[in-house]
Amino acid sequence: MLLLLLGIIVLHVAVLVLLFVSTIVSQWLVGNGHATDLWQNCSASSSGNIQHCFSSSANEWLQSVQATMILSVIFSVLSLFLFFCQLFTLTKGGRFYITGIFQILAGLCVMSAAAIYTVRHTEWHLNSDYSYGFAYILAWVAFPLALLSGVVYVILRKRE
Repeated sequence: MLLLLLGIIVLHVAVLVLLFVSTIVSQWLVGNGHATDLWQNCSASSSGNIQHCFSSSANEWLQSVQATMILSVIFSVLSLFLFFCQLFTLTKGGRFYITGIFQILAGLCVMSAAAIYTVRHTEWHLNSDYSYGFAYILAWVAFPLALLSGVVYVILRKRE
């Protein structure tokens, strides 16, 4: 049982790290010496040093992506906190429903953010020389892992 709890905690922390990195790092869209994320657009010299960074546009769709990514991080942190609270207060045989629901909500939020960004980024950058960066890919990787973690929490029963 201890090994199972350790595995669940490691999976949850991995999802949390993926969510933090994909929300913070400036690599959602890259190409032609530019790196773009949810918060700013940066241009770099040929040596890779960042020269200029400007705030991202105030498009409604980009603000919705920002909001859902922040919500996914909040839901995942809250889920981890609730897991530890329920671990010590839940009766024997009880299920971790609340923890699982919040983790599933985190997964759905990150999926919504990545899907909106996928559909709408062409309105923002019309140049086709851009490609998706690693932070965008990490957001998509966090989605199934968060859902898996949430389902495991819902199925999990507390034992002595």
